[in-house]
Amino acid sequence: MRKGKMKEFRVIDIVAGARPNFMKIAPVVRALKAGGQVSGSGKPFWRIVHTGQHYDFAMNGVFFEQLGIPSPSVHLGVGSGSHGAQTARILELYEAHAVKARPAATVVFGDVNSTVACALAAVKLQVPVVHVEAGLRSFDRSMPEEINRLVTDTLSDLLFVSEPSGLENLSREGIDEGKVKFVGNVMIDTLVRELPEARNLRLCRRFGLEPGGYGLVTLHRPSNVDDPRVLSRLLFLLSDLSRELPLVFPMHPRTKKAADQAGLGHVFENKPNLVVVDPIPYRENLCLMADARVVLTDSGGMQEETSFLHIPCLTLRENTERPVTLTRGTSRLVGNDPQRIRSAFEDVLSDRWKKGEDIPLWDGHAGERIAGIIFEFMAQGAPAFSCKPK
Repeated sequence: MRKGKMKEFRVIDIVAGARPNFMKIAPVVRALKAGGQVSGSGKPFWRIVHTGQHYDFAMNGVFFEQLGIPSPSVHLGVGSGSHGAQTARILELYEAHAVKARPAATVVFGDVNSTVACALAAVKLQVPVVHVEAGLRSFDRSMPEEINRLVTDTLSDLLFVSEPSGLENLSREGIDEGKVKFVGNVMIDTLVRELPEARNLRLCRRFGLEPGGYGLVTLHRPSNVDDPRVLSRLLFLLSDLSRELPLVFPMHPRTKKAADQAGLGHVFENKPNLVVVDPIPYRENLCLMADARVVLTDSGGMQEETSFLHIPCLTLRENTERPVTLTRGTSRLVGNDPQRIRSAFEDVLSDRWKKGEDIPLWDGHAGERIAGIIFEFMAQGAPAFSCKPK
C-alpha cells in the first residue's frame, strides 16, 4: 500500500463470529480505542463486523455488554448451518460488505468459520489479512477448526502468535518470519480484567457450594457429543463422579440437543450433586472456574484460562492445539475414555496434580502489543503487508 493511498483505506474490520471471539476482540478494541486515532472522517479507524455465526443472545449478546465492546458497526446475520453452508454464507456476505465499504485490513480471531471465511473474502479482494491467535496446531485434520487455522494462516499477511508452539509451527510451514509477531494471549487479557468482578459474584454459593468444593464441566465438541454412545458414557461418568465431588454443568445448546435426541435426559434426574444449568455469560463462567477444584472441558479457551489460574484441567480431547497448557500449564489430555478421566479425577482429589507455571507474555497486555503494531501499520502505510489494493 502506497502512503499516498492511505486515506482511501483507513478503516480496518475487526471480525467477531462465535462466542470465543468476543473475549478475544475485547482487549484489542479497548487498546485501539485508547490510542485515540481516528479516520479522516473523525470516526474511529476500526469497526466491528459481527457475522452472527452465534446469534442467540445468551450465547453472544450479553458478552458485548459485559466486556464493554461497542455495538457492531456491521451485522451480517448469518445464523447456523453446516460448516460448508455457514462458511459460504459468511464469505458471500462479508465480500459484499468489503466491496461496498472497503477496509484497510481485515482482522480475524481464532479458528471458527467466520475466521476463515472473512480471511478468504478479504484476500480475494486484495485486502490485507491479520490473524490473531495464529500458528496453533492440533495436527488433527478431522477437526474443522484445524482446517480453518491452516487456511487462515496461509492467507494472512500478519500473524499474531499467542504461545511458543505457534512460532515453531509457522516456521516449519515456511511462513515468512517477518509476518509473525509473538504478542501473547488476548484471552488472558480479558481474564485479568474481568477476574475481580467475576470473583465478587460468588456464584457457586447460589448452588449451595463452597469455593474449592466442586468441579466445573463444559462439553460441546462433536467428538464428545455427536455419537450417542460416547455422550452416554460421558454423562453417566459425570453422574458417578458427582458423588465424589459436586459438579456444575452449564450445558451447551449443542450438547442439550444431542442428549435430548438420544433420550439421555434421565441421567440428570435425582442427581443433586450434578447441577445442570443453561449456558452462562463469560463473567459467571469465569467465577465458577476460578473457584473450582477441577475443570473438565473440551474447550481450548478454558485450557488456557485454567492454566493461568492454576486450576487442574481434565481436557476431554485426544489432542490440543495449545500444547503450552500441557507442558507449562495445568492441563492433561484424557480424551473421552471413562477410565482415563476417572484416574485423572482421582489424581486431582488426591492432590497429585502439577501446579503449573507462568507462561511467557500471558500478562494481560497482548491487546496493547497488537494495537501498537496496528497503529504502526496505519502510520507507515502497511509496511508489514504484502498485498496491495488495486
